[in-house]
Amino acid sequence: MKARPADQNELLRLQAADTRLAQLQHATKNLPQAAELAKLQPEVEALRARWIAATGELEDARAELKRVESDVEVVEARVKRDTDRVQQTSSVKDVQALEAELASLAKRKDDLEEIELTVMERVEGLEEALATVDAERAELSGRVQTLEAQRDEEAGKLEGQRKALAADRETIAAALPADLIELYERQRARYGIGAAALVRGVSMGSNVKLTESDLSEIRRAAADDVVLCPDSGAILVRGEDSGL
Repeated sequence: MKARPADQNELLRLQAADTRLAQLQHATKNLPQAAELAKLQPEVEALRARWIAATGELEDARAELKRVESDVEVVEARVKRDTDRVQQTSSVKDVQALEAELASLAKRKDDLEEIELTVMERVEGLEEALATVDAERAELSGRVQTLEAQRDEEAGKLEGQRKALAADRETIAAALPADLIELYERQRARYGIGAAALVRGVSMGSNVKLTESDLSEIRRAAADDVVLCPDSGAILVRGEDSGL
């Protein structure tokens, strides 16, 4: 294949752009904030599980307290009813029966109020435990939000660089012969690099000094001949410092 030396030299700019684009892609996929967020994820999930458990326990305790309070109200209503009946009846037998029931209700009320106090204390303890978990979640959420903001900001900067560089690459490629670009893209797809400079006999594609036999063959090639690196497969771009 033939290509003007100036066009071949432009391939180095194209390769530099592709190399930088690959670096930007790698950097975007491997942002340090993303790694930190991944490390925090088990802690986030563990805290969420603790919060769900604590919330469930508290709801159960509050429901139990509500039931006990309802039972107390029922007993108090019966006490009021029986007390009113004692005051209204003149039957000694009825009074004795009502007073016996009132004594039983008083004991029932005492028992319920003791249970109520115990459940209230449990509710208070569970509320404190949930408040602790809430505080831990809020602190962790703050850390996560900060990391997410930093990640998004850094990703935005990288994306801005990528777009600008992609536009430059398109401009460079558009100015080069189609067959040269096709060869460049083919070699880059196969070997990871499409073009490399030859500097003092060393291929920058492989960072290996070429053999004298390879260098002799390259010396025999015309300036507009497109030659390939025998080691890296890249288009070998020759210049004044190639050492030929």
